[in-house]
Amino acid sequence: MLEMVRRSSYDGELGRRRNFISWIRAHDSGTLKYLKMVDTMVSSFWGPVTSTTEWCERNYSHSSYIAEFYNTISNIPCIILALIGLINALRQRFEKRFSILHISNMILSIGSMLFHATLQHVQQQSDETPMVWEMLLYIYVLYSPDWHYRSTMPTFLFLYGIAFAIAHSQVRFGIGFKVHYIILCLLCVPRMYKYYLYTKEASAKRLAKLYVLTIFLASLCWLSDRIFCKKISMWPINPQGHALWHVLMGFNSYFANAFLMFCRAQQLGWSPKVKHFMGLFPYVKIQKPKTL
Repeated sequence: MLEMVRRSSYDGELGRRRNFISWIRAHDSGTLKYLKMVDTMVSSFWGPVTSTTEWCERNYSHSSYIAEFYNTISNIPCIILALIGLINALRQRFEKRFSILHISNMILSIGSMLFHATLQHVQQQSDETPMVWEMLLYIYVLYSPDWHYRSTMPTFLFLYGIAFAIAHSQVRFGIGFKVHYIILCLLCVPRMYKYYLYTKEASAKRLAKLYVLTIFLASLCWLSDRIFCKKISMWPINPQGHALWHVLMGFNSYFANAFLMFCRAQQLGWSPKVKHFMGLFPYVKIQKPKTL
């Protein structure tokens, strides 16, 4: 009984504090920043924020165990989509590179969940390091079919990924990480465009167009959340731009993987077709030639 009374008193005080912060939000942004820090220290299970980046979502607004609620749960669709892609790759016995690619998508989403749930520096690394590893894997999948020296590319990319992980564990890159990640993404663009030009199947081209559309919309959500955060914080409802980024990038990765699986199956003579589950959800179905 004493514990229930104590908990009720704590919840009431927490509610009054958040109501006061809501009033401050509409009148004094400087005071809001200070009070937000105090509120986080009081209501946080994980302690003070140690990550180098925070997003435009109020910390611990739904639970003392989850720092950014929407930014955390928005990774769940990404995991589900990656799992669907993995099951399809395993069921049809695609090359192992595609299974690893889908698994890396899941690892990235789990790391992102840990980061947004805690806003701790170590968990931030569990989000950012897999982002780089995933792009290195995409570079391998895109360029390896035409790479004449088969062992040099995976060896270089593997060593590069290890070196980055070690450096990232010691140095807080900040804006340098974002620039580095964008460069890795841009390295994939020419190859994706080449595959798009060489693919004649309209349904496969549609996958590539969905890939471009989702990354464009996701980037708009990401930029809006970063640039207009002060204005968004004063709105009655936060559109949760970074959470939308997560969901859209989950679909973006799925469409990219499906398109690459189609292109690779064409290279191997596996007669790929883009089918739709229940008439909506696209996936790649192959027909391998029979061996005697």
